[in-house]
Amino acid sequence: MCDERAFADHDEFVRQSGALTRREFGVLSAGVGAAMLWPEFASAAGTSAAAAEVVGEEVVVTTPDGQADCHFVRPKSGKHPGVILWPDAFGLRTSMRQMGKRLATSGYAVLVVNPYYRKTKAPFLPEGASFADPETREKIMAMMGSLSAATHRADAKTFVDWLDEQPSVDRARRIGTMGYCMGGPITLRTAASRPDRIGAAASFHGGGLVTDKPDSPHRSIPEMKADFLIAIAANDDEQEPKVKDVLRESFAKSHLTAEIEVYAGALHGWCPPDMPVYDEEKAERAWSRLLALFGSALTKKA
Repeated sequence: MCDERAFADHDEFVRQSGALTRREFGVLSAGVGAAMLWPEFASAAGTSAAAAEVVGEEVVVTTPDGQADCHFVRPKSGKHPGVILWPDAFGLRTSMRQMGKRLATSGYAVLVVNPYYRKTKAPFLPEGASFADPETREKIMAMMGSLSAATHRADAKTFVDWLDEQPSVDRARRIGTMGYCMGGPITLRTAASRPDRIGAAASFHGGGLVTDKPDSPHRSIPEMKADFLIAIAANDDEQEPKVKDVLRESFAKSHLTAEIEVYAGALHGWCPPDMPVYDEEKAERAWSRLLALFGSALTKKA
């Protein structure tokens, strides 16, 4: 989860391994482009004959609480299943747009949202801002604290409705949702908020999926009708080993399909390519499981 323990793990990993910091990644990505830094993105984004040509744009989604600035990317032609992508604690930024674009090349209309729109437009941090900076940590924690189960659910409903209004979204297909870090628990609440539309959800190194609070995300599982992928970081599992068991039991009781796996050796944050703990091999495996989930669940008629 995104807390002081996770911050410390990130700092120690960078110190021992010499991995790129987020700031170094930001400098490189500005100079050479995402495809050079993320080889698998290059093949998915246009060099493969099977990849769809896509178009992306910045959009504003009107919500009951204000104007949400988002990025919407989809294949240039046709109608496709919609997907809501919830960023990690660093919010909507270059790497999240990249991931949305990559998914769109596989035939999805992807809305990458700014979860902090009530407080600020994206990005709320400079490119490459580091966990090691106390001021950055304070900003992240303050932004995370501005969200709640109520805002998650309200936004989920609004974003689903917005997608259903888009000509590029196939309303005959169910919608998917995916999230990283703090976006993980939001995927559960999204699935519970619109069970009529959400058919698949994926959480990558999601934090706070199971808590002792009445509004714990896992308590909303009985409201869902979605298939799930829960990809857990090894150090998150070490910190909270019972989470995976509670989730398995909860999904089983609701007769929902859920792939729940602890990724051995993966640190919290291993999926986004601008994270210092990014692990390409494990991130690609998680991405392949995402495509398998969406390919199966979102081909079903709504």
